[in-house]
Amino acid sequence: MTETPEKPSAAREGSLDAPFRHAIAWRDPEFYDMAAIEAEMERVFDTCHGCRRCFNLCDSFPKLFDMIDEGPTGELDSVPKSEYGKVVDACTLCDMCFLTKCPYVPPHEFNIDFPHLMLRHRATERKAKGGDFVREQLGETDRNGKLAKPVAGLANWATNIDNKPVRAAMEAIAGIDKTAILPRFNSRTASDRLRTPMAPDPAGPAFGQRKAAIYTTCFVDYNDPTTAVAAMAVLAKQGVETRLAYPQCCGMPQLEAGDLAEVARRAEHVSAELLPLIEQGYDIIALTASCGLMMKFEWPLILPENEAVRRLAAATRDISQYVVELSKAYGLAPGLTAPAGGVTVHHACHARAQIMGAVSAQMLNLIPGAKIDLVERCSGHGGTFGVMKETRPMAVKVGKPAARQVAQKGNDTLCSDCPLACEHLGQLVSADLTQGANPPRQAHPIEILAEAYGLT
Repeated sequence: MTETPEKPSAAREGSLDAPFRHAIAWRDPEFYDMAAIEAEMERVFDTCHGCRRCFNLCDSFPKLFDMIDEGPTGELDSVPKSEYGKVVDACTLCDMCFLTKCPYVPPHEFNIDFPHLMLRHRATERKAKGGDFVREQLGETDRNGKLAKPVAGLANWATNIDNKPVRAAMEAIAGIDKTAILPRFNSRTASDRLRTPMAPDPAGPAFGQRKAAIYTTCFVDYNDPTTAVAAMAVLAKQGVETRLAYPQCCGMPQLEAGDLAEVARRAEHVSAELLPLIEQGYDIIALTASCGLMMKFEWPLILPENEAVRRLAAATRDISQYVVELSKAYGLAPGLTAPAGGVTVHHACHARAQIMGAVSAQMLNLIPGAKIDLVERCSGHGGTFGVMKETRPMAVKVGKPAARQVAQKGNDTLCSDCPLACEHLGQLVSADLTQGANPPRQAHPIEILAEAYGLT
């Protein structure tokens, strides 16, 4: 879905043609024409009003439909264009409307891409008025991780949800919701812990066959390095030669903020750094769903002419996707033991958007005798969307149905392709448990597989 094929001579309802997305024309001055954007939003919103298949996704659609239904005419013409921004603000760019609901995506002649229209509006607002200072500072993940590393204990104490005075001050001054769990920092990052790669197991079924460069992602490197350790251990067990490769954050926070020029700059830098590894035969492995989505799909739409970006997109695999591929090609190393208490796998939106199937659940189902349950519902977190006081109520509202499904499964462990979604759902589940009940522990799917091997 990263290329724009020729438009068919006659688009047809119910076509079996594969959907695709247009390149994002962020360098064209007309891209930032607000009058043209609002006219396009009017066209798209009117189509959404007549369809309403997306009513149960994010809060963008209920907001839109409520504004229409509560207006004097019951049609879009009674909604002022000045109110359109409320729909944009509620969008988390999860892509689920484009991928799972909308019947009017290209090549349909209606040519609707709702998330990228919201992105265009956000980018134009940012260009005209500047970005939200706090959100953009939170989005500087590499800088924040490096600054927090030498004082990780102090930083974690200050941001802990139980530190009520500090969190109340953060809410009052910076608008960071005092009830939101914030990522913890580590004094030893993944890059520190895996400076020397693990040697591939000569007995592994893929020994001598595959090489993998693990793009740790900013979150794993600074906030959850155990995920990288587990990923490298599992791949080494299969006989895969591994190394870390993390030049820079993928720019997902900047995409959400509408800073497309910065996303493009990062895409150029990271792809140039990783291209020599690809030429040496390394597969590129992303450890979080959002980063995999950026590298596989968003970057090629932002820089469609960049050969390095295109080659990186083709070489990138999600860690669970890669393990499943290894299992099909070579089989998996023996020695797996089923985790006790069962595992609930949350299929995060940014994993679903990669059109690779529920690979985390598929991977864990390779463990003999394992009880694996799948939840395919948006967590509502959406990065900074889930921690800012202004938008956290929407994140909680959207996430509660998924949390209820997680609670109903009754498993001891909850995992997700998105670590922020996992923590958000774990918090929502814990809030609804009866007194004395134990919430599920949270982990990345690859950590569960590493534990099943006895590697961690």
